[in-house]
Amino acid sequence: MMKSNRHDRILELVATHDIETQEELASLLKESGVKVTQATISRDIRELNLTKITAENGRQKYIVLGRGDSENDRVGRYARMLKEAVVSADTAKNFVVIRTNPGMASVVGAAIDALGLTSLVGCLAGDDTVFCAFKEDEDAILALEELEDKMASAAEEKPGRRKK
Repeated sequence: MMKSNRHDRILELVATHDIETQEELASLLKESGVKVTQATISRDIRELNLTKITAENGRQKYIVLGRGDSENDRVGRYARMLKEAVVSADTAKNFVVIRTNPGMASVVGAAIDALGLTSLVGCLAGDDTVFCAFKEDEDAILALEELEDKMASAAEEKPGRRKK
């Protein structure tokens, strides 16, 4: 099967199933007549810009990040992902430290990178913590306020934030 056809099938499966693992995706592809290796699945996931979010049932599932969406759709999706994944956030000088649900830090880091905050120097993500560096102390404070506003617009309440 050609790569473009395989990618189309993967996008279709992700849109119609709650796929939690690469093995589940490979199994669904096999059921539809597409044989792939784990390395191919991993590469396809990267190329298709798939990421995991926490579904309504509390389990994780793959979704497509930003493919063909308008800017407003993308920002709204990122805001919802942030709201679902972020436990708390705080500033320390020119840094923002974000605590997430376990396994969600890379999703939050990617969402923050995609928001295009001009003063953001970069994000580092572990398992449940994202460390964001900004150019100036004030940039970190403003960025945290912007992130909280985006999350608040996606849901009713903001993530917990310790006051200094």
